[in-house]
Amino acid sequence: MATQRPGFPVRLTPTASAAARGRLPAVPVKPMVPTTPSMASDAVRARMVQKLAAQGITDPRVLRALGAVERHRFVDSALVNQAYEDTSLPIGLGQTISKPSVVARMIELLLGAPALAGKPQDRLGRVLEIGTGCGYQAAVLNHVATEVYSIERLRGLHERARANLRHFRLATVHLMLGDGMVGYAKGAPYAGIIAAAGGEAVPQAWTDQLAVGGRIVAPTQSAGGGQALVVIDKTARGLERRILEAVHFVPLKSGIA
Repeated sequence: MATQRPGFPVRLTPTASAAARGRLPAVPVKPMVPTTPSMASDAVRARMVQKLAAQGITDPRVLRALGAVERHRFVDSALVNQAYEDTSLPIGLGQTISKPSVVARMIELLLGAPALAGKPQDRLGRVLEIGTGCGYQAAVLNHVATEVYSIERLRGLHERARANLRHFRLATVHLMLGDGMVGYAKGAPYAGIIAAAGGEAVPQAWTDQLAVGGRIVAPTQSAGGGQALVVIDKTARGLERRILEAVHFVPLKSGIA
């Protein structure tokens, strides 16, 4: 089990039984939806993964990760029947959980070329996620990276993600409340940085905190006023940038709210 680095703002949460005995305070935030037999079925997630493969996701690491994470645990109970559809869903505070196909596409880009058949399935190194949201993408990243640092500027979503992820007991996923535009220098350098919000440009702090050989995948404002995915590779010669397909994400904002 990984050891938490000193200074990282991740706390162990009191258990409900200890709270009931009066020794610790009760936890005010609960996971968005409990497990239900139909949604917990491996077959339900397998069908979602089959659809992602049919849409062009080829990296087996990504497909396994999407198949392993129970997406229904991250959506509101009123929307649980849509948890494994390829659609974004509201998670509160004007934010959404991204489509499974978008999560898969961005993580596949982050990992680079698909793993070759028979080749050891190496994990990516330390990853920084900008915009934790409900915690779903952080849980998926946990399957493909050695360590995940995820930062969220909205306190309500930060607490919700902590509650959602508590069930999984992910020792290598660290959640921080903070301004994603400035990244998280204490965890740098990162092998990859992935963003769930888009601004006019990729902040300088992100490229500064990216390791040589690392990659950023993020939405940015396109020339037509929309958004497009950008991939930035940091090489010994400098930054190499590619603009890819159009996407739609919430705006990248600074500060904590």
